[in-house]
Amino acid sequence: MTQTTQAAAPVQAPPVRRRRVHRAWFVAAVTFVTITGAAAFRSLPGLLIDPLHQEFGWSRGTIGAAVSVNLALYGLTAPFAAALMDRFGIRRVVAAALTVIALGSGLTVWMTAPWQLLLCWGLLVGLGTGSMALAFAATVTNRWFAARRGLVSGILTAASASGQLVFLPLLSWMVEDHGWRPAAVTVTLTALAVVPLVWLLLRDHPADAGEKPYGAAEFVPKPPPVTGAARRTLTVLSGSARTGTFWLLAGTFAICGASTNGLVQTHFVPAEHDHGMPVTTAASLLAVIGVFDVAGTIASGWFTDRFEPRRLLAVYYALRGLSLLFLPMLLGPAVKPSMIFFIVFYGLDWVATVPPTLALCRERFGEDSAIVFGWVLAAHQIGAAVVAYLGGVARDVFGSYDMVWYASGTLCAAAALMSLVIRRAAPVRR
Repeated sequence: MTQTTQAAAPVQAPPVRRRRVHRAWFVAAVTFVTITGAAAFRSLPGLLIDPLHQEFGWSRGTIGAAVSVNLALYGLTAPFAAALMDRFGIRRVVAAALTVIALGSGLTVWMTAPWQLLLCWGLLVGLGTGSMALAFAATVTNRWFAARRGLVSGILTAASASGQLVFLPLLSWMVEDHGWRPAAVTVTLTALAVVPLVWLLLRDHPADAGEKPYGAAEFVPKPPPVTGAARRTLTVLSGSARTGTFWLLAGTFAICGASTNGLVQTHFVPAEHDHGMPVTTAASLLAVIGVFDVAGTIASGWFTDRFEPRRLLAVYYALRGLSLLFLPMLLGPAVKPSMIFFIVFYGLDWVATVPPTLALCRERFGEDSAIVFGWVLAAHQIGAAVVAYLGGVARDVFGSYDMVWYASGTLCAAAALMSLVIRRAAPVRR
């Protein structure tokens, strides 16, 4: 009787477990905050040109040379940083990079000669920011996400613009009202504040948390540390450099860097100041570019998951070049509707090129794509470095930036054509 009763008793279904948020999104959030903080280090150089020129009498070409070294090292360090992350882990490399940035920025407070600016802001801050460049975002995306990679790469790329939005108005206010030294100290403290966040919350691989990558069907074991980081980085460069795709991606991205970091981010504020606009107002306009950059880059990531990346790049570069050709006619002492239109238009296109470029690297170079993208990013920063220097020289020689705006617009048109030449190809097998 008891047995019959027990057999007839209804069997309760196991409680339904609520689906929790995948750990990959928390790692992406920490990465976003870290890159946002890193934007403080990239926001300051354009604000330093006039104050350093006035205090020390250094030419704009000399100051531009330090910014040029910073931008070049930012790019050249990136591919080695990606390989170092494979060897020592993301967390250690990023924490060390933040410490180096804090050291370089802090030491600038006591500088009295141009070579010290080259050493502190050019060498140390350049090496530190390069170790947290977009190759950092590419590594996190490749390890933690099997789906939504275009969207995630767009969000992480937009983090830099978000930081620009936060820090540019603050730093420009400090430079205008209190001098450039408090702004440099703020950058130092920001770098140090992010270190514990990275060390406590960032994880190197999904296997460290016992999880599959987001969207993956199977668990992916953590690969062993890869030794010979420098050798591997150069080997990947040697193999990828034998393909036309690499040089087209590197060439278009060099023009991307020349027309954004090298030109607008470095010289827009002093160019507007030349036309009578206050530094704080010009810096606020540059920060507003960051607002629309966030929307444009995230949208570009969404488009990259759905449309042909090559055609997206061609459209982005063509529109950017068109806007730069009109810019010299828009500069003036007051903010006009035409300038607002340029800011919105240019902001949507600022780094929208990153998600499709990263997608093409993944498509063509497979598991080496993060390192290859690091080399492509190096080309981006070399282009930025050249224009950051030549822009300052052009201003010293011709008394205006007009020639540089026109030349950059023409280069963007060339980049649009180069993007259409890139062909589909099967991933390289090694």
